[in-house]
Amino acid sequence: MSRRWTGPLRSAAALIVALLVSAAVARRHHLEVRDDFRRYILLSTFGFYAGGVLDVRVSHFRVDPGTEENMFGLSLDKTMSDSMNPYLDSHQDKCILTEPVAVQSNGPIVFFKMDLKQNVVHVSCSKDWQNIHLYKDRSGVPALRSKRQSFAEASDSKMVYMQRRRRSYHVPESDDFAPGAAAIDGGSAATVCSKLTLPLEVKADDMFKYYSFNFAIYVATKQEEGLYNLYFHSCPNYAPNSLYELNFNVDIEEKNSGNYLSAGEMPLPALYFMMSVLFFLSGLFWVFILRKSKHPLFKIHYLMGVLVFLKSLSLMFHAINFHFIEVQGEHVEAWAILYYITHLLKGAVLIITIVLIGTGWTFIKHILADKDKKLFMIVIPLQVLANVAEIIIAESDEGDKEYGTWRNIFMLVDLLCCGAILFPVVWSIRHLQEAAGTDGKAAINLRKLKLFRQFYIMIVCYIYFTRIIVILLKITVAFQYAWLDEMFKEMATYVFFVLTGYKFRPVSQHPYFSLHGEDLDDDDDDGEVEILSQSGLSEGISKITNRSQPSANAASGTTMVESHEEERENLISKRESSHEYD
Repeated sequence: MSRRWTGPLRSAAALIVALLVSAAVARRHHLEVRDDFRRYILLSTFGFYAGGVLDVRVSHFRVDPGTEENMFGLSLDKTMSDSMNPYLDSHQDKCILTEPVAVQSNGPIVFFKMDLKQNVVHVSCSKDWQNIHLYKDRSGVPALRSKRQSFAEASDSKMVYMQRRRRSYHVPESDDFAPGAAAIDGGSAATVCSKLTLPLEVKADDMFKYYSFNFAIYVATKQEEGLYNLYFHSCPNYAPNSLYELNFNVDIEEKNSGNYLSAGEMPLPALYFMMSVLFFLSGLFWVFILRKSKHPLFKIHYLMGVLVFLKSLSLMFHAINFHFIEVQGEHVEAWAILYYITHLLKGAVLIITIVLIGTGWTFIKHILADKDKKLFMIVIPLQVLANVAEIIIAESDEGDKEYGTWRNIFMLVDLLCCGAILFPVVWSIRHLQEAAGTDGKAAINLRKLKLFRQFYIMIVCYIYFTRIIVILLKITVAFQYAWLDEMFKEMATYVFFVLTGYKFRPVSQHPYFSLHGEDLDDDDDDGEVEILSQSGLSEGISKITNRSQPSANAASGTTMVESHEEERENLISKRESSHEYD
């Protein structure tokens, strides 16, 4: 690789890491929406177990004088998986807040409609939401006030909005909250919920009015568990030829009984730690193999070992990073920086290793062709960009304007990288096909061709599984099993590493390295090698007759290494240039 671009690339990566760390947030969200014209904004998605608390505060919502009749508000729905929101699918052209909540039938949903004229927030629940524990702020949540106090004792709080009534009910006044339990059951739940209001604080200056309100929801029972999706809706932006500028702040804190991780993320710290140990032990075993090997060792073998240890370090720092998010709700910057650096290095080394193996570097040729160098110049920066986009997506708020842009960039660049790393393998397969038909080493080329096809299939399966199957798994499983996609992704990576190491381990009889005369006699007793066409890559190759006699070196077991045409040209050009300097 040329030094012309590695220096600037490292500097750019270091700058990007610094920007990421300064902008990263965790499960304590603080989102500042400025000059935004979106119709709806996904503020948060979090899986709650029983005992979880959702605390939301909307502040400094700026409104131009004379536009108080516009409709703004929040919607909170509950699903059981991370699939597409059912309400937004059917409300792409109209604001969901303009419809009565009673007509919503795609699952439990709660509306928080801001009445800017009356300075209140109207709360309404769909009939599917059987139980809800809504509080004015988090200070009234029993789990946050005292862990020793039982739920029955804590229910005497004046901050409880809802009263449980099976046969009869009454609507509490906004300044005199009803005592009793904090839930609504049965058919009267939607009726009582629709009468509730939250106070809307108002501040004004010479130009604008600023509104603020907050609420807290306590997930008290197992029936209330689920994946909660919080959206902000701007109904004026649904009108044709109308754009309303949104400016406000949102502070969200999500917690599961002392754990700041979502229900589907709780096993991740332990998972990353165990996978880190597994990769580290595998790396030590690979070093043991290299040290005890009496067969030829190449630079690519050492690079494969470096990749395994980088993967182990990346997972270790990722586990520590998630641990601090679990207990504190935010990052510790030192561990975050270490994770970002190792993650970027691991991604770059992985792509380099796959491309070098695919081109046969150090195995069947020692000089990279010009097209191989150009491929490195394209793939490595793309892979670094893909890793940067992945980190930004993982560590930024879902409500950021740039979140969707970086997600699209990651999907596009990752797809380009996955396609690009297949090119050198295909080039090598075609070269071996041509060589099998033109030279007298058909048996050697047959073995090489078989190995390259296996490596090609391994890469394709790895890409499909980690990019498609894992995503489908993530959006279909229940919310509490969302960690399974990460487990299968890491296990697929480990299997890919193990198979690659096994296929390209240092051995004397490796198809890449040598073919002794006795093997040639066994494979080609009659001087003929039949190659069956099993795919489009080997189409047109049916039967090849080896009429050439084995050389003396081959008969004596001397290593036969195939010479690549482009490699010979590069060697000749280097020799000529050296003679000119002489």
